[in-house]
Amino acid sequence: MISLLDTLPPVTDSQRNTLLSAPRTADAHRAMMADVLAMNAVQIGGTATQKTLPSEITVAAWNVERCLFPAATAAHLMPLAPDVVLLSEVDHGMARTGQRHTTEEVAAALGMSYAYGVEFFEIGLGGPTERHFCKDNANALGWHGNAVLSKVPLSKGTLIRLDDHGHWFSEESGADPEQPRLGGRMAIAAVLPTDAGEICVVSTHLESNSGAAHRLAQFEILLDAIDEFAPGMPVLIGGDLNTGNHIPPNFDHRDETLFELGEARGYDWGFTAEGMTTRPSLITPHPERVMKLDWIAARDMRCLDKGVLSSLDANDRPLADHDCVWARVAF
Repeated sequence: MISLLDTLPPVTDSQRNTLLSAPRTADAHRAMMADVLAMNAVQIGGTATQKTLPSEITVAAWNVERCLFPAATAAHLMPLAPDVVLLSEVDHGMARTGQRHTTEEVAAALGMSYAYGVEFFEIGLGGPTERHFCKDNANALGWHGNAVLSKVPLSKGTLIRLDDHGHWFSEESGADPEQPRLGGRMAIAAVLPTDAGEICVVSTHLESNSGAAHRLAQFEILLDAIDEFAPGMPVLIGGDLNTGNHIPPNFDHRDETLFELGEARGYDWGFTAEGMTTRPSLITPHPERVMKLDWIAARDMRCLDKGVLSSLDANDRPLADHDCVWARVAF
C-alpha cells in the first residue's frame, strides 16, 4: 500500500545500521524495503496554478542527473512552457546537491505541484566527480528518485516498484559492496484533471545495469500497474528507459524488445523526436557514450509536435548528461 504524505520520514539510525550489516540477499532487501516507510510512499507538495489542464498540453521528460542546479534547470524549461514535467534522478537531502529538495525547488520556480518518490536510499556520497560538489561529509536524507510536476493538483498518485530484489544491493546482482543502496527502479504515476477528462502521466526510470530482457520485464510490470491504477484512461509515459545500455555495452537502442511490447499494449512511440539524448556532463564526462535513452510514449493521445531540448545552458554548461525530450499532445 502506497501512502501519500506531505513529508517523507527519514531513515532511522537503526534502519541505516541494518542496511550496512544485513546479508546482501534479495530476501534481506525485501525485508528492509517493507520496514522503511519512505520507500513505500509518495510525497505530495508544491502549489498548483490551474484547476484543470486544457485538452492540448506540453509535456517534458528529463533525467536531470541529480539536479545539481535546480534554479537553472527550471529556467531552462521555461521557454517550453510545459504543463507537465516528468523528472528522473532528482536528489533530496544529498550532499552532492547541497542537501536540497531539488524537485521542490524546480516545482516552485515553475509554479507547479509535485509528486516525488524515492528510487534509492544512498549512504555514500557518490563517485569522484560527484564528491567534488559535496560540502558535507554525509547525506542529510540520502534520497534519489523520480517526480511528476504539474500545473494542476493531482487527483491521485502512486509509486510503482519495478523490482524488489535489490539490484544495487544484493551480491547476486553484482552490487558494489562498498556502496549499498536500498531501493530499485520505479515510476511515479499521477492522474491529472483536464478539460477533456482525466489523464494519467507517468515518470519512470528503467535499469541501466542490465540487458534488454531485464528492461522488458520491468516495462511489462509498469504497463500492468498502470492498467490497474488508471483503467481505460489516456496515458503518457516519459523517462529514461536506458535503451541500449546493454551488458556488454553496444549503445544501440534498436536491440530493445520493450518497444514491441508497448505497441502491442496500445502505446505509440511517435511522441519521441529523432536524435540521441545523452552528452558529456560535469558528473559523467564520457564523450564516447552517445545514446538514445529517453522516450515519450502515449496511448489514446495525439502528438502535435515534439523535440529534444539540449541540456546545455546559455553558457554551454551541461545541466545534466541527458537532454530533455518533449511533446505537445492532444487528447
